[in-house]
Amino acid sequence: MTSPEILKYTQQTGDFSRMLDSVPYAKWIGLQCDRFGDDLIFRLPVKEENLGNPILPAIHGGVIGGFMEMSAAIYLMMSQDTLRMPRIIDFSLDYLRAGLNRETYAECHLTRQGNRVANVMISAWQKSRSQPIATARAHFLLED
Repeated sequence: MTSPEILKYTQQTGDFSRMLDSVPYAKWIGLQCDRFGDDLIFRLPVKEENLGNPILPAIHGGVIGGFMEMSAAIYLMMSQDTLRMPRIIDFSLDYLRAGLNRETYAECHLTRQGNRVANVMISAWQKSRSQPIATARAHFLLED
């Protein structure tokens, strides 16, 4: 799991490479993150190991879900200036169309934050933001 030093470095510099390399699943699927001002855009590159249906070819649904959940957790850490990975409470995912073997993007929005729980909306797309391949809602526990 990510250490507080790596998280602090990422928050100060905006360089996500160390943090993403320290999370085994993020590293395995190839998760990448770019900062544009205050916005974070997450990227899932084309990778043969991420395919679930090689005939289409399409990305495995579990990889899409894991990509979106991991994106939401990282987004929450960066937007809340916390040095701990938030704990997932609930994750609800709607697959809207096939995630073909293309670079995939995700964007997160904090919809509500209480003292202990935060709600995040996630949208994933490939060609156009207006045609998402999946949307999700996640609830995270901020402190235990």
